[in-house]
Amino acid sequence: MRKFISAFLVSALCLVSNCYAEEHGTAEQAVQMVHKVIAAIKANGRDKTIAEINTLSPTYRDRDLYVTIMDLKGVELAHGANKRMQGVNLIDIKDQDGKLYIRERLEMAKTKGKGWQDYKFVNPISKELEPKSMYFEKYEDLIVSCGIYKDK
Repeated sequence: MRKFISAFLVSALCLVSNCYAEEHGTAEQAVQMVHKVIAAIKANGRDKTIAEINTLSPTYRDRDLYVTIMDLKGVELAHGANKRMQGVNLIDIKDQDGKLYIRERLEMAKTKGKGWQDYKFVNPISKELEPKSMYFEKYEDLIVSCGIYKDK
């Protein structure tokens, strides 16, 4: 009986972790999504790429992964999950802990060119405030980003 219970628990844990993995994008996939957007900008131009992202196109959205494009002043030119954020200057937005994460990202992009940034944001799948890690790259005068939601 103990072997049966142990086997059942192991199977249940594997199922739960597989479900989590299927619902959530990975860090590697976020980086790939940023590279995909930069390649599209190079091939099709920024205006066409921004317009496509702003339709919430599945080309630039996968589970809880979505892309954003911001200018160097903090204006969200494209947001792949929330039309209300498109065209808005987010420079002074804070997360729940009071972190000015857009200002931080702009500074990091200007000094490092790319990297990861942690803050809290609403997950479009769970609709809950969750820890997020955002990968970004500066391309010309744009910051292209895609983030992952982390375990609480």
